[in-house]
Amino acid sequence: MTTFVYVGPSMPHEDACKILNAEYLPPVKRGDLQNVPDDVDTVVIIDGVLLNDAAVGHREILSLLKSGINVIGGGSMGALRAAELGSFGMKGLGRIYEEYKSGRVDGDDEVVLAYDPFSLAPLSEPLINFRLNLYESVNNDVISKNVADEIISALKKVYYPHRTDKKFTEIVSLFLNEPECGSFLTYWNYNFKDYKNLDAKIILESLKK
Repeated sequence: MTTFVYVGPSMPHEDACKILNAEYLPPVKRGDLQNVPDDVDTVVIIDGVLLNDAAVGHREILSLLKSGINVIGGGSMGALRAAELGSFGMKGLGRIYEEYKSGRVDGDDEVVLAYDPFSLAPLSEPLINFRLNLYESVNNDVISKNVADEIISALKKVYYPHRTDKKFTEIVSLFLNEPECGSFLTYWNYNFKDYKNLDAKIILESLKK
C-alpha cells in the first residue's frame, strides 16, 4: 500500500524522502483528495494552500475517513484540520496540532506563509513559529510575557508575506532598548526552532515501518 504526503514549505521533499518512503506531493488544495488512488491507505496532510486557492474542504477529508483511509495531520494546514476533525477520526501529531487542539491558537493566520510556487521554499515566517519561540523566550526568562504579547500582537497586524526575520527585528526594536534588543536577538538567532519542520519530522518518523 502507498502513503501520500502533502508537504512543501515545512520540509523539502528531498529531506522528507530520507525519513519515510512515500509519495510526496505539493501543498494540498481543494479537490486534490478526490483523486487519491485506490492503493493509498494513508494520507498525511502537513502543508496546504490557504489563501491563493480554495483550501482543502472538510468533506474531502471526511470522505477519505469514511472509505477507511488513515488521515493524519500536523505542522500547518494539517494541524488545523486534525484539530477540527479529530472527533471524526482524523489523527493529529506535533506541537502545532496541540496548540490548535487546546484552543490556545485558532485560525489559519497562525500557519499561513508565502512560498515559492516552484521550489516550495518558504519566503516568510509563519506566525506560529514566532509565537512558540517567543513563549520559549518567556519561559527562559529572556523577555517578559508582556513584551512577548506586544510583539505577537504587532506581528498579527503584519500582512503574512511580510512576516520576515527583518520585520521581526524591526518590531522587537520597538519594545526593547538597544542593549536589550541586541541581547535578545543573539539569543533568538541561536535558539530559534522551526516548529513546522519539527512537527513534519515527528509525523514522518511515526509512520516508519
